[in-house]
Amino acid sequence: MSQNRTVGVLGLGSMGMGVALTLVERQFDVRGFDVRQEAVDALVDAGGTSGPSPKRTVQGCPVVIVLVVNAKQVEAVLFGENGAVEGLAPGSVILQSSTIPADFARSCAARLAAHGIEMLDAPVSGGAAGAREGRLSVMGSGPAAAFDAAGPVLEAISGTVHRLGDQHGVGSTVKTVNQLLAGVHIAAAAEAMAFGVRAGVDPKVLYEVISGSAGSSWMWQNRVPHILENDYTPLSAVDIFVKDLGIVLGTGQALSFPLPVTAAAHQQFLAASAAGFGREDDSAVFKVFQKLSGIVIGSKDEDESD
Repeated sequence: MSQNRTVGVLGLGSMGMGVALTLVERQFDVRGFDVRQEAVDALVDAGGTSGPSPKRTVQGCPVVIVLVVNAKQVEAVLFGENGAVEGLAPGSVILQSSTIPADFARSCAARLAAHGIEMLDAPVSGGAAGAREGRLSVMGSGPAAAFDAAGPVLEAISGTVHRLGDQHGVGSTVKTVNQLLAGVHIAAAAEAMAFGVRAGVDPKVLYEVISGSAGSSWMWQNRVPHILENDYTPLSAVDIFVKDLGIVLGTGQALSFPLPVTAAAHQQFLAASAAGFGREDDSAVFKVFQKLSGIVIGSKDEDESD
């Protein structure tokens, strides 16, 4: 394959693996890295390749996508020992698509620029399904030349690319707002569902009625089925929203801006994590209400946790 069809993917979790497999299917030469060997093996089985470190993995890649959990992991894969910055040629482009604070995104871009590497501040939304189907929403900001260089990759993984200007940090700021709403909506959906069931409404009927009413939301329609099926296999995770809403609140503190609804939702996710549900799907915030009120949905042991 020609070099412009070669792309690195650092982080092969539910989002990164979905992106990597989509790119393989769309005839890119995909080189992925993850600390979990089972994830690397899955990519190789699908037709991708890997390397022993981020540095070795991205050598020869003109475009690299970073999809890891948090800023600490971004720091490690980019700038740590055998990090990607050591393996990339000047003129390469990094799509930094992890959810991180905007200030950190700006810092990463400046540090990469010192090595002649461009960065797009390009967080994504759409979940694991969107990643796997190539229909992510990309919230991108950065130089026009970087958008152009990464164009074929962006087209392959996304349904929509929002070009939010040439200033790094804007993309991550918009993603922060998105995560505020997503976290609040999940927490509210779990609370509302538990409230209705505790009051005696059949849970499936409740879901159907609200789904067609003004109180519905995308998260209600997407996450409540997990609750109804008592299936908390992590597509996202409770601890992801502990982290993401923490970013929202930290940004609010820096701006001296009150975020009372976000703070309440953050406490719900913290409670779920403290109860042992942190690695379960984010809809497991519902389990806190189960423990408090004794409501039961589904046939599995409701107290079971990972």
